[in-house]
Amino acid sequence: MSRQKSQPYHHGQLREALATSGRTLLEEKGIRGFTLRECARRAGVSHAAPAYHFASIDDLLAELATRGFDELAAAMTAEAARADGSATGQLVAQGIGYMAFAAGNPALFQLMFSREANRLEAGPLAAASEAVRALHGAAVEAAIPHASGEIKQRMTDFAGASMHGFIALVLEGEIGGKDSSRALKARGLALLSAMAETVVRVGA
Repeated sequence: MSRQKSQPYHHGQLREALATSGRTLLEEKGIRGFTLRECARRAGVSHAAPAYHFASIDDLLAELATRGFDELAAAMTAEAARADGSATGQLVAQGIGYMAFAAGNPALFQLMFSREANRLEAGPLAAASEAVRALHGAAVEAAIPHASGEIKQRMTDFAGASMHGFIALVLEGEIGGKDSSRALKARGLALLSAMAETVVRVGA
């Protein structure tokens, strides 16, 4: 069997190739099976090549998590754009986008909210994560504009915990293991609707 030859990537192409191979590897093997050497092999470059862009495995994981938060924000925004203009409709729609992203990218989603991500030191990662929180906070603010700051914060925490907790338990197999895809989506939508109703009721 012939050995795979290294690819002569240009500078920017190499970064993208490593990010692409890294994301695929992450979804296949999870964090525990993630190595820079395997990312390089899949990208068709030498095992030393990643050092041009990622000094360590943490740097590449931070890059993947940052891109994940950017995509999560885009998914939430896109879903909200398709919803009705009511504040509760926007809040529910954001939750749908959040859950859909998580279901479609389970390993990446778990990385984004893992202990590994919490210890990664990367300015772009912190900014991307904060952008998602700000997006969600703005939806709660719009739903209960006249509530006190304390109530708004409490309802932001409640709403975030509700949508994140549900999909996290689904990914762990603790919820919906015997449900059809349609039934599971219905359960998620029912939870998001109840969450939005509670936010509005408490913040009234």
